Amino acid sequence: MQQPNRANVIETLDLTKVFPGVVALNKVSIQVETGTCHALVGENGAGKSTLGKIIGGLYRPDQGHLLVDGKPVSFAGPLQATRAGISLVHQELLFCENLSVAENLCLDEPPAFGPLVDPKEMIRRSGRWLKAMQVDVDPNTLVGALTVSMQQQVQIAGAVGKGARVLIFDEPTSSLTQREVDLLFEQIRRLKKEGVTCLYVSHRLEEIFAICDRVTVLRDGCHVGTEPIENLDRNSIVRMMIGRDILRPAPRQNKPAGEPLLQVEGLSSPGKFHDVSFEVRAGEILGLAGLVGAGRTEIAQAIFGLDRDATGTVRVKGRAVRPKSPSQMMAHGVGLVPEDRKRHGLVLMMNSRENISLAILDQIQTLGFTKAKQEREIAALYFEAMRVKAPSLDTPVAGLSGGNQQKLVIAKWLAAKCDVLILDEPTRGVDVGAKSEIYALIRELADQGKAVIVISSELPELLSHTDRILALYNGRITGERKSIDATEESLLRLMTGSVDKTEEQRNQL
Repeated sequence: MQQPNRANVIETLDLTKVFPGVVALNKVSIQVETGTCHALVGENGAGKSTLGKIIGGLYRPDQGHLLVDGKPVSFAGPLQATRAGISLVHQELLFCENLSVAENLCLDEPPAFGPLVDPKEMIRRSGRWLKAMQVDVDPNTLVGALTVSMQQQVQIAGAVGKGARVLIFDEPTSSLTQREVDLLFEQIRRLKKEGVTCLYVSHRLEEIFAICDRVTVLRDGCHVGTEPIENLDRNSIVRMMIGRDILRPAPRQNKPAGEPLLQVEGLSSPGKFHDVSFEVRAGEILGLAGLVGAGRTEIAQAIFGLDRDATGTVRVKGRAVRPKSPSQMMAHGVGLVPEDRKRHGLVLMMNSRENISLAILDQIQTLGFTKAKQEREIAALYFEAMRVKAPSLDTPVAGLSGGNQQKLVIAKWLAAKCDVLILDEPTRGVDVGAKSEIYALIRELADQGKAVIVISSELPELLSHTDRILALYNGRITGERKSIDATEESLLRLMTGSVDKTEEQRNQL
């Protein structure tokens, strides 16, 4: 074993991890310097999260060594890693929402008074941790009552309070607003000044340049390289990640659209959105832009039959439909790729084949029995079309990366051959290579005559990949722009309610 560098708090030497049919890590050696923010980037399935979970004690390597402060360690679980000063800040927070903040923070090692748990000490201890990290939360508050951002801050405060010297952030901003992202970055900068090391896993390259000091790139489980951030730009990181340049597509040119496939008139739902009207034509991609809480997701859910309180008129291919259930809207040729793929888009314990065929079971069953050969043939077709990185069709989706799970959700609706497809944040948690593939597919669907609605928080994506964009603010449509003529500034003004009716009428002329 080589002589360790004492300036590195974390070192890995030839770390290897193999899952059934997949080499997740292949002899990966990296060094992470004390008091820095070190990025881990790569395509979905590159091994980023696996490496982070080995360092955090969730996985054990099959080969190689992990060194902390120059000394070899072997963690049997996350608790051992925590005691060694290493904590994970998970992408999907693992709190017990029916317990208080204090109970959650002390759950692994609750303070005891004799044989009983000491609730007063629990509150004192957690309160001290929260105060030290400037987190303004009452320890008695139920975790379920907190926003995702506040839960994340509580998790960080607990980790640092327990002596964490290394924090591993796995896609920490995937569910945060921009303001909440800024608060997280302020906290990371404060942690660095105090000598805490941050390992930052993210697909969002703009965040890497905003917060990180060094970048390690993984590809197909192998270490491609590690560089100081000042030596890199976006294109060089992308080349390291995928081995080629990503060509930025030209904005879609206006093409004659076909007949209206989806028409929405006066759609309203109490407390969610009001008097929403628009149409999407065959061959058209319509973008919905808006800040968190603007009503984008709620409108999509209402169209798909998930909001019984919604009123208004919905027409599919000219036929009036009263959306009552997803099965009813599916029968009319409408599909929805939901924002939360794990809760609403997939059955995690099923395999890839079973998930792809979920929306077409009525077509491949006889007397309640699935035609196995037909199911496999259809699933294989869309599995390959979406370039899902998995050992086989029979791989449980719970073990796949987030990007590959997203591809399976889209594959399911491709198999259903919907005429109207609504995609809610289709590239959230997806690497740059997979984003390019997904949007190429969306364009292809429009070229086939489908009507596509894309909801996204990424304005550059909407501007590049849609024909028109509707902006929403506080549950209402505030304006419409042709994507080829729009700018981020003009959309943001609409999204924040900064354009009055007179100005918007002039824009429509």
